[in-house]
Amino acid sequence: MSCPKPPSCLAIAGPTASGKTAAALALADVLARKGRAAEIVSVDSALVYRGMDIGTAKPDARELATCPHHLIDIRDPLQAYSAAEFVQDAKALVAQIHARGAIALLVGGTMLYFKALLDGMDDMPPANPEIRARIDAQATERGWPAMHADLARIDPETAARLAPADSQRIQRALEVWMISGRPLSSFHTIKKRASSASLISAGGFFSLEPENRAWLHERIARRFEAMLASGFLDEVRRLRARGDLHADLPSIRCVGYRQAWESLDGLHSMDSLGERGIAATRQLAKRQITWLRGMEFRHAVACDQPAAQERLIEAALRVIGD
Repeated sequence: MSCPKPPSCLAIAGPTASGKTAAALALADVLARKGRAAEIVSVDSALVYRGMDIGTAKPDARELATCPHHLIDIRDPLQAYSAAEFVQDAKALVAQIHARGAIALLVGGTMLYFKALLDGMDDMPPANPEIRARIDAQATERGWPAMHADLARIDPETAARLAPADSQRIQRALEVWMISGRPLSSFHTIKKRASSASLISAGGFFSLEPENRAWLHERIARRFEAMLASGFLDEVRRLRARGDLHADLPSIRCVGYRQAWESLDGLHSMDSLGERGIAATRQLAKRQITWLRGMEFRHAVACDQPAAQERLIEAALRVIGD
């Protein structure tokens, strides 16, 4: 699929708490004042879930009203949403946005979604309940860190970007290996860059990355503490009260929700929730930055430097010719 010029298709990626939403809204505002409409397509695997607002730092009503947003609140937490579904939805949305004469802004931090969208993904084998049950039984006996060690032997590339306790993704990687005999990373092979060049304007993939990790760590801590003060635990309690959600669902395994769920289950003390949530979010940010550094075509902007947002906007305007 190609992006006609004008309008253009831009991306703003970055680790959690790096300022992606604020930068995208600021860019959309500048474009609007120049007579150019923009619409945001969320590239975030957590924002798709309804009823999960505080813990995902979902844009609020005011932010959502500033310009059209897409791929937010499109799934119930009981439902899964795959990278393949995202690619299909995002491509259709970009085409519709362009047909309206607007500029598509792909904004988020789910790097697998970006990679799948830009480079394509080979068809992976579908889920196999019997194999998943076998993996779960082994994990119950040996623990997920041991399963992660097994994965590191057969697929070191995938294991390197997964936390030892990331049961959902470790399970899927082992499942793919057991079904196909191929490591999960082999299904993420990079296709010719022509596909991404036609989707996003040349030089239009922007990445907000801190030069000083301590700056990002402080923002992560402040944001998680603000979430707790804003009623995050009550939000998780409402999800639990439904009665049909459980800790192994992709939605509940989102960073923050998993730690809150475990505290409410009594697996950890409530006093430790803030510390554990912040630590898990920092680990997520570390993995996101690792993904980004493998994207050599990105235009990195130091988000912890003064006027970072202004520099990103100036670079984006150059790309689209404004």
